[in-house]
Amino acid sequence: MAFNVASSPHDHARLATSALMLRVCYCLIPGILAQWWFFGWGTLIQIGLAVATAYGAEALVLRLRGRTMAAVKDNSALLTALLIGIALPPLAPWWLVVIGTAFAIIVAKQLYGGLGQNLFNPAMVAYVLLLVSFPLPMTGWLPPAELLSHSLTLTDTLSAIFTGFTLDGFSPHQLRELADGTTMATPLDTLKTGLTQGHTSAEILTNPIFGGLAGVGWQWVNLAYLVGGLALLRLRLISWPIPVAILASLLVFSLTGFLVSPDGAASPLMHLLSGATMIGAFFIATDPVSAATTFRGRLVYGVLIGLLIYVIRTFGGYPDAIAFAVLLANMTVPMIDALTKPKTYGESR
Repeated sequence: MAFNVASSPHDHARLATSALMLRVCYCLIPGILAQWWFFGWGTLIQIGLAVATAYGAEALVLRLRGRTMAAVKDNSALLTALLIGIALPPLAPWWLVVIGTAFAIIVAKQLYGGLGQNLFNPAMVAYVLLLVSFPLPMTGWLPPAELLSHSLTLTDTLSAIFTGFTLDGFSPHQLRELADGTTMATPLDTLKTGLTQGHTSAEILTNPIFGGLAGVGWQWVNLAYLVGGLALLRLRLISWPIPVAILASLLVFSLTGFLVSPDGAASPLMHLLSGATMIGAFFIATDPVSAATTFRGRLVYGVLIGLLIYVIRTFGGYPDAIAFAVLLANMTVPMIDALTKPKTYGESR
């Protein structure tokens, strides 16, 4: 009898890789719909561009490598494209998502050998590449639709993405301005900028983008991704140690910082319900290829990501830190797995 050893991802859901990846994509739907509701058609357009680019790049590389096209059907490219599409600002120029998605598939995935061989999460590699190379368009998030001074239709959004201007001639930067000329940013970015300028948290939270909690729209988007994450756990597509360790450690660190300096730090609710916290905890950090594999290792891996998120958000130069935290933690996975490997039965200690 032949004994075949397969590469990761290994899972306990008794599903083919294509079916597993597709179910994870389904669990992203609540969050995607929430982003569409609050931030408009741009999210869906970015996803469409990312999906088309991902499948095209995957097919091209497989052909060049002389591999079968069956790998295109494993839906891993689809999942990577969805994660990139929802991570980019809705009105980011079309070439930005094309460059990022092509880099994720060709370099971060296929050059390492394809699915199961990559050391880092491909979507996060692409995000960091774009953020470092093109910081201005990558930080140009629109305020939620209810705070926009000009409403955007589907055709306006398409025009802004492909030409840089809406049909009425407004640029994405102009759309980010309120009636009083104040330029809006994401809640985490607004808070971080205000703190560096010497304002207190209470003063900053009066900005209309916060809505009294963690950010208009953003809190509901995070709760929607939380619903999808709980579905992942219910379907046993992921295990609980990583997301629980990330959220629990981020809660502890942010609560400690807030108690020490309530006027100079973000609240725990801001850390948990703003930015990409929930999608990072449930859909990105739990990547079965690049995450830790042992039970204790997953707990350590999750706590490390939670710590890195808090440290980078508080002391670093980027308002949201999910991508950097995950990639840095990916680098430590071999050592974490080696140090937390369970003892075999009968092995001397």
